[in-house]
Amino acid sequence: MAIILRLDRVMADRKISLNELSERVGVSNVNLSKLKTGKVSAIRFSTLNAICKALACQPGDILEFTDDEDS
Repeated sequence: MAIILRLDRVMADRKISLNELSERVGVSNVNLSKLKTGKVSAIRFSTLNAICKALACQPGDILEFTDDEDS
């Protein structure tokens, strides 16, 4: 997959726990954990919006594109 999720890095930079982010965003710990570890194939814009608002970041801080052909 060419899109890499960097939610774990942003959470660490902001010193916020999975539980705290879950409460702020209104998404279950299980679903946020899957996002954090990159074990998802899609994310809703409403979820991305809520995460960015809670972490005061831009979508580009959480999502990173890498070209598979470079690997």
